[in-house]
Amino acid sequence: MTARTPRRSAARSRIAAVGALAVAGALVLTGCGDQTKSAEPNGGDSSAKANGNALFAKLPEEIQKKKVLEIGTNAEYAPMESKEGGKIVGVDADLAAEIGKKLGVEVKLTDAKFDTLITGVNAGRYDAAMSSITDNKSRQEGLDEKGKKLGQGVDFVDYFVAGTAIYVKKGNAAGIKSFDDLCGKPVGVQMGTTYETALKNLSKKCTDGGKKAVDIKSFENDTEAQTRVRAGGVVAGVNDFPVAADLARKAGGGNTFEVVGEQFEAGPFGIAVDKKNSKLRDVLKEAVDAIIKDGSYKKVLEKWGAQTGAIEAAAINGGK
Repeated sequence: MTARTPRRSAARSRIAAVGALAVAGALVLTGCGDQTKSAEPNGGDSSAKANGNALFAKLPEEIQKKKVLEIGTNAEYAPMESKEGGKIVGVDADLAAEIGKKLGVEVKLTDAKFDTLITGVNAGRYDAAMSSITDNKSRQEGLDEKGKKLGQGVDFVDYFVAGTAIYVKKGNAAGIKSFDDLCGKPVGVQMGTTYETALKNLSKKCTDGGKKAVDIKSFENDTEAQTRVRAGGVVAGVNDFPVAADLARKAGGGNTFEVVGEQFEAGPFGIAVDKKNSKLRDVLKEAVDAIIKDGSYKKVLEKWGAQTGAIEAAAINGGK
């Protein structure tokens, strides 16, 4: 969810982020390996040997001791992460489960507001955050959209790419065909996301060109933005392409929304890790590469219809 000015591209694209929900419960997704209870006081090494997992042995000692990787997410962003019957499901949930298998630990996902995830990582509430978070320089350096320092920033392990798309109510009564058509019109978006920033940049482009500014309607969560598009309170919504496409495919049996225009340039989603925790960052990269290599990564993306976001190898801080 980037302060990047949109550029047209036929390639798949991505500008990230997600919305809000009060902190809900947590879900243990997966566990594997011989997770023996015994650990010595200075314990990581003996626990790692007992686990018999090479990647487990590379984890930070505190994670080896608890044998749980705690990840913050915002479960309101299907197909990437959402809730079904109280359980967190989706691309990120399944990828996290596969990563946990490679690491030999359980993965515990905790649902929280999107704009608290990075601060939660920095504060130690989560070991990492995985929630369709766009990897960009601002987040890496802890800057707001105006370049003001807000925090220490995070490192990212990139695992997916996506672009920004426009979705409208089925029938497209306003005739929206591209981002240029949004000048002077009310558009719904989730606050605190990179595509909210993209709309602000677009609005400036509109006024610089002698047109009216985009009437940006920012909502606390993406569901509210969707509701406004459905009700006609705004002419369009802006979201990550896989989310917009999934919404158009599923909402009202495919009869509620449609995606219009081209995507904007692609960018990476990353798993956010505290900058002081390079050990976890590096082993997460190895785990992502491992699930890509063994095919489990591809199976997860195919399950959720998200193949267009596939990457060939993980990267660290690949966002711009």
